[in-house]
Amino acid sequence: MPLTFDDLLERAASLVRPGRRALLGIAGSPGAGKTTLAEQVTRTLNGDGEPWVVHVPMDGFHLADVELARLGRPDRKGAPDTFDAAGYAALLARLHGDEDDIVYAPGFERTLEQPVAGSIPVPPTARLVVTEGNYLLLGDRPWPRVRSHLDEVWFCDLDETERVRRLVARHEEFGKEHEEAVTWVLGTDQRNAELVAATRGRADLVVPASAMPQVGAEA
Repeated sequence: MPLTFDDLLERAASLVRPGRRALLGIAGSPGAGKTTLAEQVTRTLNGDGEPWVVHVPMDGFHLADVELARLGRPDRKGAPDTFDAAGYAALLARLHGDEDDIVYAPGFERTLEQPVAGSIPVPPTARLVVTEGNYLLLGDRPWPRVRSHLDEVWFCDLDETERVRRLVARHEEFGKEHEEAVTWVLGTDQRNAELVAATRGRADLVVPASAMPQVGAEA
């Protein structure tokens, strides 16, 4: 039987065990639908009751533009070395430890293209944290520290033509002209996408497009 979104919900919920918080990672290349899937899993599992699932994106650990400029990497934004991977791993360890009354995680503001500190509260009632990002399965240090704190990692598998289309549309939505968006997607984003695609075999589950929510331009 083909994998369905309901199957994903059941699998995500089953990660939670009595007395411990579970962390689910969703990986995939830029534009593959990671954010939409994470948001839909979170929203659907929470339903209308007391929220027990929280979405904490890796994008909150983007280095700020001022730091990318200092490092000489503004044209590499989105590459593995433009994230605070060690800081992200430390947050995941803290979330998995489940010892604090509340943990504040950073978010990412798309209109500013900048991380925003302390914008996502994770209360003790949160039993499942869904986190998503390109490099959850990357083998280069320090990224394996990220994987070590995740109970399971899924990989979003989307047709390449559709992934590129969505990604171009997303860049246009947030201010790039069409030609600029295409150049960025086929340059910087494509190099990153190839790195991510090579990690597909390390995932616990490959999620086909048929099991993902239908989206336009997504992360």
